[in-house]
Amino acid sequence: MSFVELVGYIPAIIFPVATLMQLFHLLRTKESAGVPALTWAAFAIGNISLYIYAEKYLELQSILGQLATAALQIYVVMLILKYRKKPALAANSTTPE
Repeated sequence: MSFVELVGYIPAIIFPVATLMQLFHLLRTKESAGVPALTWAAFAIGNISLYIYAEKYLELQSILGQLATAALQIYVVMLILKYRKKPALAANSTTPE
């Protein structure tokens, strides 16, 4: 294995782990305040685009670092939207004094 191939494992490990940290936080707290869905969606689109651009479709570094990470990021976006508080509903549920 060459040095360049070995270095390719760094983002293949760091990116999914960083995304998993956000994912576990969302699942644990069940709150998405302060977590921007648009940013995570942009990360996912960027990773899918980079996977296509790099043309290294069968390399484990590309699959883990880009495709697997994009799948996790899409899940993060889904959880953000699921846990997003509805301010209008919260305001209507309070009882007037």
